[in-house]
Amino acid sequence: MISKWSTTVGRAVRGQSAPVTYGLIALCCLIFVIGPASGLNPVYGTGDTLAAAQRAYFRRWGVVPGDLFDGAAREALTPATALFIHGSWLHLLGNMLFFFVFGLMAEERMGHLQFALFYVGCGYLALLGYAAANAESQQSLVGASGAISAVLGAFLYLFPTARVTSLLPFLFFLPLRFPAWVVLPFWVILQWLAAGQDDGGPGVAYLAHLVGFTLGFGYAWLRFGRKAAGPAEGTPPPATARPHGGPPARRPGRLDRE
Repeated sequence: MISKWSTTVGRAVRGQSAPVTYGLIALCCLIFVIGPASGLNPVYGTGDTLAAAQRAYFRRWGVVPGDLFDGAAREALTPATALFIHGSWLHLLGNMLFFFVFGLMAEERMGHLQFALFYVGCGYLALLGYAAANAESQQSLVGASGAISAVLGAFLYLFPTARVTSLLPFLFFLPLRFPAWVVLPFWVILQWLAAGQDDGGPGVAYLAHLVGFTLGFGYAWLRFGRKAAGPAEGTPPPATARPHGGPPARRPGRLDRE
């Protein structure tokens, strides 16, 4: 999906250079499968019983803006727990696909620990921002999209010229390749327009997407600056040629879904 992406993925698989991305994907999938939203766990029953279990599950582990700012310690944790809860198979698979495509290179560039803290911190703040803007809502908000949007924002700053394959509906879904600096800002504009039409009913928390994307881009800008185009942290430095053509020498060194 991205230029030289197959090389990056191959290196990640062989060298385990993106364990945080793979681990988070596996954790989200596992939590979804054993939870009531998947419909696979017989413990939660079927029909109305299953629907009631799903509502209770989302309310317990998701963000309820109307309850978040009441001072309860448990509610303050929900923006973190909600990052690992998804409302449907489509919700889960869509989020994990985007995370897989953009998370591998972002983690390799940032480093594992920094990337993990970045993912959870930006995801938490994205959900908090949405809750603050909808403080009276009693609808549960779940999903990793705020955190994944932050990954997209960081990716745009770190790899602006990486080419991304996009499917455009007004061009009959023809797969076209564009630089990230074209695709991702276009995605942000769509989120902004959709957020302006959000009537507070069940649907997608577009505002959380925008907050996450802005946080991710801003973090990458502040943290990496002009180093954005350099190699990922932890990768060996490039070889330098020795004089007289000798061998190269190394340098030292409602359920709202996000």
